[in-house]
Amino acid sequence: MGFWNNLFKFGSQNMAIDLGTANTLVYVQDQGIVLNEPSVVAIETINGIKRVKAVGDDAKMMMGKTPDSIEAIRPLRDGVIADIEIAEEMIKHFIRKVHGRKSLMRYPEITICVPSGSTSVERRAIRDAASNAGASQVFLILEPMAAAIGADMPVTEPVGSMVVDIGGGTTEVAVLSLRGLAYTTSVRTGGDKMDEAIVSYVRRHHNLLIGEATAERIKKDYGIARQPEDGIGEQITIKGRDLVNGVPKEITINQGHIAEALSEPIGAIVEGVRIALENTAPELAADIVDQGIVLTGGGALIQGLDEYLREETGLPVTIAEDPLTCVAIGTGRAMEDSVYRGVLMTA
Repeated sequence: MGFWNNLFKFGSQNMAIDLGTANTLVYVQDQGIVLNEPSVVAIETINGIKRVKAVGDDAKMMMGKTPDSIEAIRPLRDGVIADIEIAEEMIKHFIRKVHGRKSLMRYPEITICVPSGSTSVERRAIRDAASNAGASQVFLILEPMAAAIGADMPVTEPVGSMVVDIGGGTTEVAVLSLRGLAYTTSVRTGGDKMDEAIVSYVRRHHNLLIGEATAERIKKDYGIARQPEDGIGEQITIKGRDLVNGVPKEITINQGHIAEALSEPIGAIVEGVRIALENTAPELAADIVDQGIVLTGGGALIQGLDEYLREETGLPVTIAEDPLTCVAIGTGRAMEDSVYRGVLMTA
């Protein structure tokens, strides 16, 4: 068997996958990040038979605009797999896209990151999805650890450091030292909750119904963690459906309104950071005063979030160099570099 395994592995490239609620990134050994697409699958039903119509960017463009026969599904919710069959199809599609059609002869090792708060059942679902998609061996790495490695934090040294990874489904807050998590908490608040907050704010205050994609665009372009100095900031024109008359309508809101809408999800993230700091051992807490807090994940790009956290905690807060790819780069490094191999878990 050893001969055949080696033959199959010949030329196979090990992969690291950041299986995110919003986006999936694939890192290939010795190549870096080769794929970054939304975690969305479009399923078409014809005569009762379901088949995958599109995955990733193509499927994301269909969200909220599909006819009855097509459904755009996000197989991950709150950082974990909500629909295992669809997740499997998505992982298979991305592996094929990276490897090309020759992947039938290839059995790569796959390293996938999981939220620190995920249960053993949820982790098994991720492992099974990757195994069924063609992985010869599956390793797992905890998301905050991957984020810290990707952000060049000293995770292998006896120094306490704190990372806050704000993803689409969850916010991972962790204190790391000596290749391990000294304390970790997973707050089920992230980019999705921010989008929902914007949708409900506009509906409540302006009787206008907007879609998820519109809310996400507003968050990315105009999202702000606290009220602008003049209380207004930039003006934003948004289109949606008027709930009173039932017709399409356009309204103008400002950044002050967006800050008000985001106050609850951002408050939950700040609370998660506070709880983590309260539960940190004194020696590690002393290190964090020097090292500060590092923000990673897409949520770190919300304007003024680092300043807001700095005010609330009194600690230095920095944003990682490339917050969107930190977890994928960290997962890839853990797979490639023997220094970090100890942080991987066999599923």
